[in-house]
Amino acid sequence: MRITVLGAGAFGSALGHILESKGNEVTYFSPTMKITMEEALKDAETVLLAVPSKALPEVIPKIPKDVPLIVATKGILDTSIFNEFSDVSVLSGPGFAADIEKHLKTNLTTTDTRVRDLFETDWLKFDMTGDTKGVLLCGALKNIYAIYAGLHNLKPGTDAHEKFLRDIAEEMKAVLFANGANPKTVDLSCGKGDLRLTCDYPSRNYEFGQKLIGSPDYKPEKTVEGVTALHKVKTGAIKVPAAAGTLKHLMQESDKWA
Repeated sequence: MRITVLGAGAFGSALGHILESKGNEVTYFSPTMKITMEEALKDAETVLLAVPSKALPEVIPKIPKDVPLIVATKGILDTSIFNEFSDVSVLSGPGFAADIEKHLKTNLTTTDTRVRDLFETDWLKFDMTGDTKGVLLCGALKNIYAIYAGLHNLKPGTDAHEKFLRDIAEEMKAVLFANGANPKTVDLSCGKGDLRLTCDYPSRNYEFGQKLIGSPDYKPEKTVEGVTALHKVKTGAIKVPAAAGTLKHLMQESDKWA
């Protein structure tokens, strides 16, 4: 199968290498390459979207709407951006690119058996769900909560950290329910699994939160997806229920640094 990977960063490349190892013809695109996006998409039978979420407004209009689209980008809160596409599935969950490249045992979540068949190996397995919105929301929310964990110096392995993870999982369920998604999706690897992974150092979001403890004016050199997602939440991208006390607190706290 001819597959185009939009976003040739660490995660997109790691996924692309799996596709190549299984006999697919993979074309990569990123703004630093000489090939244009139009050239990369020509004759593609499937598109894997792995660009940073802030690049979506520029990228989405250029993707053919009649070609199957696999969304691996995290940080998406507005699922309506995919309304014009005839075939959209999602791949998400607790998988660092470096671990995937090393073939370490990993469990992800997808919304389509075709995605599972494309990527599954003896070391990479998948949870299945039909809740596209819930998977995407989990992928955005866990980055926001990881900033909070770092900002409040919640150390992995401590009782306080474990309690935080349990409480936030319940809060995420409330957010999913308020936005028409299935709260049970939080129990999958894209929910609790990815939340734990991202709230442990050295995730970029957790590290960003820690940097803010002593330097509220700290500006990261690389994209911090949680900051982008939090800005969208603050501008009304999703409903924030009363039960989401931690999210509401972080929205207020972020006025000091976002």
